Amino acid sequence: MESDAPTTSRTLATEAVHAGREDLAGLGLHAVPIDLSTTYPSYDSRQEAARLDEFAATGARPQGAPVYARLDNPTTARFETALARLEGAESAVAFASGMAALSAVLLARASQGLRHVVAVRPLYGCSDHLLTAGLLGTEVTWTDPAGVADAIRPGTGLVMVETPANPTLAEIDIRALAHSCGAVPLLVDSTFATPVLQRPLEHGARIVLHSATKYLGGHGDVLAGVVACDEDFARVLRQLRFATGGVLHPLSGYLLLRGLSTLPVRMRAAAGTAAELSRRLAADPRVAAVHYPKLGGAMVAFEVHGDPHRVIAGVRLITPAVSLGSVDTLIQHPASISHRIVAEGDRRSAGVSEQLLRMSVGLEDVDDLWADLDGALSGRPARSARTAVHAEGPTAGRVPAGRARASSPAAR
Repeated sequence: MESDAPTTSRTLATEAVHAGREDLAGLGLHAVPIDLSTTYPSYDSRQEAARLDEFAATGARPQGAPVYARLDNPTTARFETALARLEGAESAVAFASGMAALSAVLLARASQGLRHVVAVRPLYGCSDHLLTAGLLGTEVTWTDPAGVADAIRPGTGLVMVETPANPTLAEIDIRALAHSCGAVPLLVDSTFATPVLQRPLEHGARIVLHSATKYLGGHGDVLAGVVACDEDFARVLRQLRFATGGVLHPLSGYLLLRGLSTLPVRMRAAAGTAAELSRRLAADPRVAAVHYPKLGGAMVAFEVHGDPHRVIAGVRLITPAVSLGSVDTLIQHPASISHRIVAEGDRRSAGVSEQLLRMSVGLEDVDDLWADLDGALSGRPARSARTAVHAEGPTAGRVPAGRARASSPAAR
């Protein structure tokens, strides 16, 4: 949905609460309504035909009453408006998952004859697999940031990076990389940072991708993806979403809009705890290395000297599970789960070692979390009968133990 920005400048915290909701008082409402309709009545079929023709030709959101839920939904549109404003984008288009959002971007570029993608590892494991397997007819060249300019060729439609990266938390200079891309659009997966910590469009990126399942939702109860971009590209994405059916359910749109309202508070609180845990981990002789971004944030990755699987089995307060960005703290072993789908050699070269653990820090008390980590690092006996396995879509700034990088949890 196109961003209907206010005439006066607002801080991100204020936008998070009010964006996408400005018309509620005039409607006599305080909470956002949830429109669950799959279809909408119309007694003027000629007008409907004209509106559908316009959408087919331009991809612009139809004006007036909705037509069909696969084309548009008022509740989801509010979330799109709000996210676009938080990212400083003209538009945002929401999808049923982060992978559906990435697939739409790749298909959009391929439909224009631009099938070649230049990508920097590490990426989320399923993103890596989607590119490597060529499931959408794309071809990928993997390189490091310094090699991006040389990897671009005629037919390159996209450069893709994730920063901070999943799961190593490696950071990339977005502005420098955007310069290297020239006319080729740079897509930044900013799931770990959110608009609270970075706004890639301000640094030259053209497309921002979020797995909205994570911090934007924030409570582990919604699957979604969203792309922030200019309106021209958003129109292509809307047409693809309509054609392929990767729509976001309106209840998910409602939950995401609600999640955005507390996003700055959640991110800054969790980042403060994460920074302290990274400091304690870096000083612990049982820990070989700690990865924590200069940007800050609520993600911590660390490598242990002992058996990482014993740490997973030994936590009690922290939940051993894939995904991230919830109000509770989660921990997982990327080489076994989130990045298992990536070839072992590619995992290792990207810094995803067998000793690496990834932790998404929630809103619990830091001392309670540390007590749980301390017990797990000490080899606390594993719980019995806890063998459930879940699959998360796939992820270096390495910091030796004792030298965790400082951060400013309240930054931006």
